[in-house]
Amino acid sequence: MSSRLARAAQAVWPPVLFGAGFLLVWELIVELNDIEVFLLPAPSAIWDALVANASNVWEAAKVTGSNALVGLVLGVLLGVAMSFLLMRFRLLDELTTPLAVAVNAIPIIIVVPILNNMFSATSQVGRRLMVMLIVFFVVLINVAKGLRQVKATHLELMRSYAATPWEILLKTRVPNAIPYLFTALKIVAPLSVITAFVAEYFGGSQNGLGFRITSNAATSKNDVMWAYVVGACALGLTFYLISIWLENATTKRHGGQQSVIPNIT
Repeated sequence: MSSRLARAAQAVWPPVLFGAGFLLVWELIVELNDIEVFLLPAPSAIWDALVANASNVWEAAKVTGSNALVGLVLGVLLGVAMSFLLMRFRLLDELTTPLAVAVNAIPIIIVVPILNNMFSATSQVGRRLMVMLIVFFVVLINVAKGLRQVKATHLELMRSYAATPWEILLKTRVPNAIPYLFTALKIVAPLSVITAFVAEYFGGSQNGLGFRITSNAATSKNDVMWAYVVGACALGLTFYLISIWLENATTKRHGGQQSVIPNIT
C-alpha cells in the first residue's frame, strides 16, 4: 500500500508543482505590471469571481455536462454496435470505414450550425447529436480495429478446439478489443465536453458554459469569463478521470489484461 501511495505521489506532484508555479508567475506578472482585469485577470481575481458565481457556474456546467454525457453514452453504444457489424460483414466494413475516417476529419464548426438550425432555439438535441457523432466515429474506428487485429495463431488455436464463431467472438475478439475501447473512451470523454462546449457558441439555449463564456467576454467581464473557463476545465477533467477509473475497475475486476485464448471447455 505504501509503495502504491509513493508511486501515486510521484505521478501527481510534478504537475501540481508546475501548475502552482505557473499560477504564481501569472499572478506576479499581472500585479507587477498593473494589468487591468479586462485585459488579463490575475488568478486571485479569477478565484474571487469563481466563488462569487459558483452557483451560476454549477448550473451552466450541469447543462453542458448533461449534453456531453448523453452524447457520450449514445456515441459509445452506437460505435460499439456498429463495430461488431463491420467485423461480421466484410463488405460493409470496406464501404463504411473509409467514410467514417473522412467524416471524422470534418471540423466541428461546420456541422454544429447545421444541427442547431434543425431544432428549436431552446432544444439541446442538436448539441447532443453533435457529441454523439464525434464520439461515434472515434469509438467505431478503434473498437473495429481491436476486433479485427487478433493474432492468426490465436484464431487457429480456437478453431482447432472446434470453437464456434460466437465463442471466438466472445473469448478472443472481444477481450482483444477491450483495450482499444478504453483508449477510445479516454479520448472521447474530454472530447465530448469540448464538443458540447463549442456547440454552445453557435446559438441554441443560453444556459451552458459556452454561451456564458462568450457573453461575459463580450462585456469585458474577463474575470467572470475565466471563472466559467475553470468550470469547463474541471468538467472535462472529471469526464477523463471517470474514464480512467472505469478502465482500472474493469482491469482489476478481471485480474489484469484478459487472455485472448481462454478455456473453451
